Amino acid sequence: MVSVPTQSTREITFSQAIREALAEEMRRDPRVFIIGEDVAEAGTPFKVLLGLVDEFGSARVIDTPISEPGFTGISLGAAMTGMRPVVDIMFGDFMPLAMEQVVNQAAKIHYMSGGKLTAPLVVRTTMGAGLRKAAQHSQSFHAWLSHIPGLKVVVPSTPYDAKGLMKTAIRDENPVVFFEDKALYQSKGIVPEGEYTIPLGVADIKRVGSDVTIVATSSMVAVALDAAVKLAELGISAEVIDPRTTLPLDTQTLLASVRKTSRALVVDEGYQSYGVTAEIAAVIAESAFYDLDAPVRRIGALDTPIPFSPPLEDLTIPSVEKVVAAAKAVCGRAS
Repeated sequence: MVSVPTQSTREITFSQAIREALAEEMRRDPRVFIIGEDVAEAGTPFKVLLGLVDEFGSARVIDTPISEPGFTGISLGAAMTGMRPVVDIMFGDFMPLAMEQVVNQAAKIHYMSGGKLTAPLVVRTTMGAGLRKAAQHSQSFHAWLSHIPGLKVVVPSTPYDAKGLMKTAIRDENPVVFFEDKALYQSKGIVPEGEYTIPLGVADIKRVGSDVTIVATSSMVAVALDAAVKLAELGISAEVIDPRTTLPLDTQTLLASVRKTSRALVVDEGYQSYGVTAEIAAVIAESAFYDLDAPVRRIGALDTPIPFSPPLEDLTIPSVEKVVAAAKAVCGRAS
């Protein structure tokens, strides 16, 4: 388990943690700048970047026209020539517009140049449903980007993780796609006041248990933790692991937990088919098959466009009740 450093702390929101990380890195390194739609005066639709333009000016917090391919391509060029851009894609649903720049260019430039070029580029965007933003503003595309060699993909679940991982992402020499779940922006957590970073590719054990391992990502970590409390009331001890990055994936921590508990459940808000749950379940099944007392179970979003109707939307997303039921089943508890 990765613990919070022993220094003075305070409770802040996920949104504040992201803003602090960006501000600290911009003060530390004049090459860092932010670019995207409505990032300056508006501070993004979720107000995550509010106030940064007042400190750093419009030359480093840059509002752009509505052209994801354009400003992502410009940022990649800047990254390849010595700058450290943070590209803001307003909604993760708009990532397909910049896939050429991110997938075919940024992810491959180090390889194709024989190691002569790097692309220290951070693309920060959103994911997650449940906020009544309908089919074109509620999708979670992190599995899609995790499929691409040359990228790193971050999916933080707490303010502490969000700040530490963002600072590491900005300092990385490779392109990093940083997914922030919209539902987490107002969630609060303990964050140190001093300097700290969190390495990419290191999972965190959010709750220790002995009967079943629940691997959960992003906002599903909170769902898994709530489910673990209910499972404890039923006599089932659940260990909750947050990968924190889907690429690279900390398979060592995941497998060590599964070998201890002998049972595994994977929970992710992306579409279930061909998604993060499938990849992690496959890793566990291939490498810890003889340690398992039951097949790996997984819960993802339903394979359907996300409805605007609140009751229908809620049905598409993994819930505490679904996690409890799946964990009971994998533990052989019918009731």
